Order: sequence, then structure tokens, then C-alpha cells
Amino acid sequence: MMLASSENILLVDSRANDKPQSAIRNLQSISALLITKNEAENIRECLASLQWVDEIVVVDAESTDGTVAQAKAFTDKVFVRSWEGFSAAKNFALAQCTGAWVLWIDADERVTPKLRDEIIATLAGNPTANGYEMPRLANFLGKWIWHGGWYPGYVLRLFRREMAHFNEKQVHEGVQVAGVIGRLANHLRHYTDRNLQHYFGKFNHYTSLAAEELHRQDKRFHLWDLLFRPPWFFLRMYVFKAGFLDGVQGFILAGLSAAYVFTKYAKLWEKQK
Repeated sequence: MMLASSENILLVDSRANDKPQSAIRNLQSISALLITKNEAENIRECLASLQWVDEIVVVDAESTDGTVAQAKAFTDKVFVRSWEGFSAAKNFALAQCTGAWVLWIDADERVTPKLRDEIIATLAGNPTANGYEMPRLANFLGKWIWHGGWYPGYVLRLFRREMAHFNEKQVHEGVQVAGVIGRLANHLRHYTDRNLQHYFGKFNHYTSLAAEELHRQDKRFHLWDLLFRPPWFFLRMYVFKAGFLDGVQGFILAGLSAAYVFTKYAKLWEKQK
């Protein structure tokens, strides 16, 4: 979930038109921003979906799988740095951007042609908003997830460079944008987990970060955090938010999400015992 510091939410449905890009593009330059770590399987397709922007900035956390070499085939602005956390890496990347607007994207995400055209058309219209949310459609174990509370799952990813910075949350860090936030219609594609091995490769790391964030917020552990939060999360996601309509993947996702909640609070207990 992305956090935005704003006074208003402005709903915008700037549907793409049939004009060529050159006819609708104006002086609103766009920089794309990515943070990477061993993303060789994803980076090429991600950057290929960004060939229409004016500048691509990649900040890599010392990958060992060829990510950097692949990124350099698309952009000269590739920076390799030791890892200091998501917020520090993204604020450094933001400082390297020169475009009037910044499109923040992860290596496992893709900008579709429809979303590309909508972004270009929106910025060509001299928008009053300082940032734009967009729906994100996730692919989990080979299936697009439309239910369970995952879609539309609006994320704030397009913003005026001079009006934004990244917050310091340990996990689910977001961009803070001053002023009005608009909303786009076309979704960003997110290839979140291609298999369960990939999911569990992230599971331990992110539950630790989430527990640390709770600890920093002085959240105290209680036994009911383990007894009631996980089953309620499953019930809400699978039943009340219709995750069952996503088939087996919907059931697995709800179960794993409940396990995530359980593990996060178990790690919080471990920190505070």
C-alpha cells in the first residue's frame, strides 16, 4: 500500500487516444526510476517497456547475476551502491533523475502500451495534479489476481520530481507527494511471484522488516495477534473480498497472506520477549 501526503484525490480517466506519441508529447520530460538486486530474469522486459521515457535511472544493490550488464544495454545511468535500505536507495535514485516527472517502477513490473499512452496524454494536457495513482494487476503463480483485495490496489508511481520524496518505512515504503493526487485508468502489470520458491525467498526478509517496523512504532505484542489476526485476514481476503473467484491461486494466496501476518507478529514477539 502506498502512502501519499495530499489534500485531495482527483479522479482522472485520461483514456489513450489514437494519436501517435509525437503528436501528444510536449515538454513534460519523464524519468523512470528502478531499484534492483539480482533481477536478471526481469530487468530486460521491464526496461523494454520503458523505451518511450526520456531517461532511465537504475540503482543496483551490487547484483551478482548480470543485472547491471543488462541494465547498461538500455541506459547509461546505472549506479551500483552498497545496500542502505529501500528509502535511501530510492531517494538517491530520485536525486539522479532530471525529468520534470518521475515514473517509479519495480523490475517485476511492466508498463503496458495503454498505460504508456495514457501517461503521455495526461502529461501533455498540463495537469494540475502533482502525482498519479494507477491500478496494479498482479500475476501470482501464473494467474492474474482480480479479487481478494489485490485489484485495483492503486499505487502512487507517477509524480513531479520536485514535489516528492520517499518516506523511511522499512517495508512498503512509499513516496510522499505534496498537493493533489490524480488517478489513472489503465493498470500496471506486476509479475509478483512466478513460483512458491520465489515467494518464500522474499517471505523471511519481508516479515522481518515488517516486524522491525512494528517494533519501531512501539507496537506491543499480544497473544491475540497470533490467535485472531491471521484467521481473520484469511477470511476477509478469501471470503469477504471474493478471493475464491481466483481459483486455487486465490486460496493459496489467502493462506500464505495469513501466514505472513502470523510470522510478522511472531517475530515481533521474539524481538520483545
